This record gives sequence, structure tokens and C-alpha cells, in this order.
Amino acid sequence: MGGAGIDRRQLGQDAEDAALAHLQAQGLHLLARNARYPFGEVDLVLRDGATVVFTEVRFRRGAQFGGAAASVDAAKRRKLVRASQAWLKSHRELAQAACRFDVVAVSPPSTRDGAIHCEWIRAAFTLDDLW
Repeated sequence: MGGAGIDRRQLGQDAEDAALAHLQAQGLHLLARNARYPFGEVDLVLRDGATVVFTEVRFRRGAQFGGAAASVDAAKRRKLVRASQAWLKSHRELAQAACRFDVVAVSPPSTRDGAIHCEWIRAAFTLDDLW
């Protein structure tokens, strides 16, 4: 893979860092990061009051193909739900908490202000959207 793989991994890490900072600035509290399972991963697990928020972070260089938010297709949503269920099984104290699935779409720094842009899509999908 060479250097391009490292670049891509670093871009993903930077996007997650930006998304986390954005959500924490909005009052959410981090519970877990990169919860990995054989069938899927949750980028960020946060607490928004009494609600557990499972968050998918998507980075896209541009809006072609619908941008970052549109890239969370049905297959990706199913993987995220399965991973969130596994996470809740290992955190039984939160198993009865309300849950939500959010997406943070991260765009590269603009030439205008040099800042990474985060678009937070609260309740981006529900379990009903999967079937």
C-alpha cells in the first residue's frame, strides 16, 4: 500500500478528532472510540444527556456521489447497528438507555478559513430505516 495508506489512515484519524471535538463542544461526553467487532465498528460512542449516541464519522474530499453523509448506505447502517448492539451487551449498565444513531460528515479545510467543517446529523437513521 505504501504511503497512500498511511495518508488515508491519518485523514480518517484527523476527521474523527475533529468530529469528537465538535460533539464535545456541543456537550456530548465520550464513552468509547473505535469499538471494533468482526462484523462492524462504531467510530464514536457518546452520551448526550441520558441518550447513548452511536456515531459514524465520514470524511470526503468533496460532495461528488452525495458527499460523506450519503455514503452511509444501508449495509453500513446495518453494520453500525450490529456493532452498537455488541457494545451495549458489554456495557449492561447502559443497555436500557435510549439510543440514537448520528453521522458527522467531515469536509477538508476550506481555503477561506482553513478550518475543517463538521456537519452533525442527529438521528441520521433509525432501526426502522434498516428493513
